[in-house]
Amino acid sequence: MAPIIRSAEPSDYEVISHIYSMPKVVLGTLQIPFQSTEIWRKRLSEPPEGQYNLVACEDTEVVGHLGMQTFIKSHRRRHIGQIVMAVRDDWQGKGIGTALMQSAVELSDKWLNLIRIELEVYVDNEPAIKLYKKFNFVIEGIGKKFAYRNGGYSDVYLMARVR
Repeated sequence: MAPIIRSAEPSDYEVISHIYSMPKVVLGTLQIPFQSTEIWRKRLSEPPEGQYNLVACEDTEVVGHLGMQTFIKSHRRRHIGQIVMAVRDDWQGKGIGTALMQSAVELSDKWLNLIRIELEVYVDNEPAIKLYKKFNFVIEGIGKKFAYRNGGYSDVYLMARVR
């Protein structure tokens, strides 16, 4: 059974904060451990204009999050969305990321008329790279020593899907 994808609600802040504190998620994102849940309460209750937050639910339980930032105030980048995504550690590899990406692509193509979707992914995150390639993202470059994580600097692939 496919997960249900819906818009994130401000009341989801605690569970989304929990997802972004999980060990695999911390290693795969730019989040740091031990963040306050208040950060997520603010992100969801006071999102910037052009920010879309989706969650994936199994039954009534939130198991994944995808955020897409658009640039509606930028004349030269209105056609672009940037994606961040996290799936709860114990739900990775079960189709949650695929369902979130499918929803983001449909939102982008059918409703927001975006031409380009961008993201960064650590070069050692093979499952995520495989997922993004499934949705026609290509590697456009490498960000050398892009982020400090787990005691060292890590490179990322700069990936994009252009339609």
